[in-house]
Amino acid sequence: MRFFNTEGPVRPEDHYCLPPLSRWDLDQVLMLIDQKKYFLLHAPRQTGKTSCLLALMERLNAEDQYCALYVNIEAAQAARERVEAGMAAIIQAIASSARWRLGDEAADTIALEVIQGGALLGGVQEFLTRWCGQSPRPVVLLLDEVDALVGDTLISLLRQLRAGYEQRPQHFPQTILLCGVRDLRDYRIHASSETEIITGGSAFNIRAKSLRLGDFSADEVRRLLTEHTLETGQHFTAEALERVWTLTQGQPWLVNALAYETCFEMREGRNRIRPIDRDMIEQAKEALIARRVTHLDQLADKLREARVRRIIEPMLAGTALGEVPLDDRDYLVDLGLLRRVNDGGLDVANPIYREVLPRMLASGPQDSLPRIAPTWLDAYGKLDPERLLQGFLAFWRQHGQPLLGSAPYHEIAPHLVLMAFLHRVINGGGTLEREYAIGSGRMDLCLRYGEVTLGMELKVWRPGSPDPLAEGLVQLDDYLAGLGLDSGWLVIFDRRPDQPPIAERTSSTPVVSPAGRRIQVIRG
Repeated sequence: MRFFNTEGPVRPEDHYCLPPLSRWDLDQVLMLIDQKKYFLLHAPRQTGKTSCLLALMERLNAEDQYCALYVNIEAAQAARERVEAGMAAIIQAIASSARWRLGDEAADTIALEVIQGGALLGGVQEFLTRWCGQSPRPVVLLLDEVDALVGDTLISLLRQLRAGYEQRPQHFPQTILLCGVRDLRDYRIHASSETEIITGGSAFNIRAKSLRLGDFSADEVRRLLTEHTLETGQHFTAEALERVWTLTQGQPWLVNALAYETCFEMREGRNRIRPIDRDMIEQAKEALIARRVTHLDQLADKLREARVRRIIEPMLAGTALGEVPLDDRDYLVDLGLLRRVNDGGLDVANPIYREVLPRMLASGPQDSLPRIAPTWLDAYGKLDPERLLQGFLAFWRQHGQPLLGSAPYHEIAPHLVLMAFLHRVINGGGTLEREYAIGSGRMDLCLRYGEVTLGMELKVWRPGSPDPLAEGLVQLDDYLAGLGLDSGWLVIFDRRPDQPPIAERTSSTPVVSPAGRRIQVIRG
């Protein structure tokens, strides 16, 4: 039985999959190869790059016009700035791949001679010159994980490939495709400290084109999920198909992970008679986030990087980006964290990432929370909004100030502490949805627990700015209208200096919004 793949390249005999070569412009790729071009393929991690490269290798070798070889050179990352060790690792990776993929024993002999010769600073160029010179067909070399290399090791590789370019195709690869997460068109190569920029894109100025492997389209998501239906007879409802697309926006790993969780991990999903519905997709999403699966955990780990924080923090706070370098913005797009929307702005790539980013940042405050009695539940275990309000005010007065220090992003520390509290409230029995965007000036939260839906807007009163009350009420009206609610909370965090302690300044006042809604204005 085949299944949805969440680890490594796809194997059609094992995995539901779309034909890998259908996901990019194959005619363009073949034209670039025929024209002896060197080019790039980049895309975020776990989007199918390796599957595409392996499929391209098989296609080219089956046609017998070229000798195509896929090589993963990630092992050379361990060399860091030790260039000779890095070159030796790359040579060995190419020779090993040639032996077991092509049955080429000569590559091992050439590699051994080059490495033992000791002139490893130009070793990759020498190896490729000799290996391609004895190949009966022009070589097409597909190098994966190139941007895993660091500093001088990466520079040396790129410059050796550039130096051998004039020898193609008789004594150097006819085409070299470099593959990685980042686009090398404007490459910034850092030392291992990741602070000092060593060089720019001139180390590989022979590249003809940079191709990006995109996410699935809505139709491709449907086709992939239908593979399961055709094989097992188990259908996805129309609402479930739409929900998978909405939550993932076609990010390939997320699509496969949601489907695998639903169809193979959840007990009710393993009942092939039962259709997969929207609620099951929602449960699968929550399970993936709660388990901090590797893909999402790696994503969250990026939040520690300074250049990621420079964008994500103001985005969560709803403030303008300010002077953030283009390279930093491109970096987050290349990682797949953000996407460029039609009007040229930046947005989080999909709703699951939108959920994960603040939740991961709130994990520190959440772990720091004291034991809190669930005073917000009535005698029947139902959420009482008035009790929740009083419970939050008491919590904020007592614990708000010390917990702010547990938040990793200072500008949105109050937001993160509030979210940590609300996660303790729902505790697996509800959901907390978030809306935020650059320049919006706010973060919106929607808490759902049983029959209760509570909409909130979070604003910050910053130094030199007027009281955000009036603006917040208008914005909250719009948000509540979308939720179909006639009441909600407006939470204003006062970050101006020289204010009384949180325990003294925290208050709650009922007001009526411009649209006539009942609003609790909470100041803290």
